[in-house]
Amino acid sequence: MGHCNFRENLRNELSYQDMTVKELSARTGIPIPTLDCYIGARATIPSVDAAVKIAQALQVSVEELVIGENASTKLLLNKPSREAQEIIRWIESFSSEQCRAILKLIKTFK
Repeated sequence: MGHCNFRENLRNELSYQDMTVKELSARTGIPIPTLDCYIGARATIPSVDAAVKIAQALQVSVEELVIGENASTKLLLNKPSREAQEIIRWIESFSSEQCRAILKLIKTFK
């Protein structure tokens, strides 16, 4: 488990989610230069607190960032896209009646 594992896994996850370092910084409160150290050539390993913040912002486990699962594997496993995940989060807050109405609307697009 070398330093480059976290670096590569973080890079892959950012790419997969089409997220910039600036966006990750805004979501985590971790300064851009610090994040650059994690994904740059030096491949600095973050503190546990920083790794948890990054994982939460990316909605992945810390283990996934450390041990790894690359973006191509996720695509093969049919992980919902970022947009689909956002839709799912919204729908989870709707009533049963609202969900039925949305389902009818979606079916018209099929």
